[in-house]
Amino acid sequence: MDATTLPPAWCTVPRLAGRHAVLEPLHASHAAGLRAAVEGSGLDRLWYTNVPAPDQVAHYVDDVLAAQAAGRVLPFVVRDGDGEIVGATRFYGLEPQVPKLLVGYTWYAPRVQRTGLNTECKLMLLRHAFEALRCANVSFETSWFNHASRAAIARLGARQDGVLRNAARHRDGSLRDTVVFSILDSEWPAVRTHLQFRLESHP
Repeated sequence: MDATTLPPAWCTVPRLAGRHAVLEPLHASHAAGLRAAVEGSGLDRLWYTNVPAPDQVAHYVDDVLAAQAAGRVLPFVVRDGDGEIVGATRFYGLEPQVPKLLVGYTWYAPRVQRTGLNTECKLMLLRHAFEALRCANVSFETSWFNHASRAAIARLGARQDGVLRNAARHRDGSLRDTVVFSILDSEWPAVRTHLQFRLESHP
């Protein structure tokens, strides 16, 4: 299935706005803001992630937009409450015939990590996936070595399905054990309540 055969709702990147964060469709013009967000953060030195180095951001954006044109991803840039670009995320693994998708390739500037921004982003993304796209399953995948990501996904209320051994490669070429989590549509109401409670607990 490519972009020409996807249902219209699965081809459109929505703008999702909250109090702590705004998710908007990724555009080539966002490259400078993304470069500023990653510059000096050290995120690109984490070998088990897919965060681009500052000098690779333009190429990274071009690749993501090409994947969107091919119908493989729905990418977002993340802004904080003041409108500053602080990261990126995307829907991928789009299977509208199930329907299901994955949320991932997420990274944020260090200053907004462990704040209400991530909680609100995930709440908005999951709400769109379950309530607009009517997904039966939303999954998350991360490297075995990305302990911070694994903990963050678990805090959302997602359940760990298992570990796929040597299922992919890290960007340095080493084999990756992939930890898989998921949320089912039947679990979404409880997860939504949990995330809303967490969000209200942030200042």
